[in-house]
Amino acid sequence: MHLGFIGFGEAAFELASGLNEQGIEKMKAYDPLWNVPEYSELVRSRAEESHVTIVESSEEVLIDVEAVIVAVPADKALEVSAQLMSHLKNGSIYIDVSAANPDVKKQISSNINKCGGKFVDAAMMGPLPVYKHKVPILASGDGTDVFIEMMSLFGMNIEKVSEMPGEATAAKLIRSIYMKGIVGLYIELLEAAHHFNVEKLVIDSLSETINGREFEETMNRLVTGTALHATRRSIELVGTIDMLESVNLDSSMSKVAKAKIEKLALLNLKEKYHGEKPEHWRQVIEALKVTT
Repeated sequence: MHLGFIGFGEAAFELASGLNEQGIEKMKAYDPLWNVPEYSELVRSRAEESHVTIVESSEEVLIDVEAVIVAVPADKALEVSAQLMSHLKNGSIYIDVSAANPDVKKQISSNINKCGGKFVDAAMMGPLPVYKHKVPILASGDGTDVFIEMMSLFGMNIEKVSEMPGEATAAKLIRSIYMKGIVGLYIELLEAAHHFNVEKLVIDSLSETINGREFEETMNRLVTGTALHATRRSIELVGTIDMLESVNLDSSMSKVAKAKIEKLALLNLKEKYHGEKPEHWRQVIEALKVTT
């Protein structure tokens, strides 16, 4: 099998690493940061580790591939699909794993169908560093059956939602109300605990209530991971807010979480840590403390 990636950040890297272990050897990727000095080394090292060939344009990725996984920020997903339309082969499978909202996924599907491709709206429903290519995926769109047939051979865990693009992402965005909202609560909790120097007391108490060490480990992963990907995750919450407001549902918690995460984005921790996430939540709280 010959697989392509548009965007080779953490999501694509973890998928590619797992798929390579399952025997997929022909993989190539394009990432706009491949020649940006601050990130080029990270892109190159990830490609080497996962046995992926980095190419210099997105059009090159589409040559001779059977399927392409598009892992770009939600606000770039529609633009990328328009750019790739004329280069996509008839019958190719176009898998969009971004968190663009359901209406955008429908527009992307329309673009792909116009050039004879089949579209998959793929929503990854768990942490990729934990599951890699076995991350639970909800999928919808006219290419879903082929996607499942093609990739289940390599151990991917894909559940079909429907033929309607956007329905898989709707499930993910609704889940984000909790998963992104709880990060805002964690940050507020930790800022207050850090300020009053009662961090250990508060964390130990909550840990005992929520099953010991697992609470702190989960909290640390969410806060440090969001510090690295704050811009993308705040954009994902825009999709959640837009979707809720389109059906006249309250989005106040999602708006509050988005504002909190946007504050993180202003710290540029991704640049400070050269694309690697901080090791401990305290680094994130200390960084926030400097700006207040």
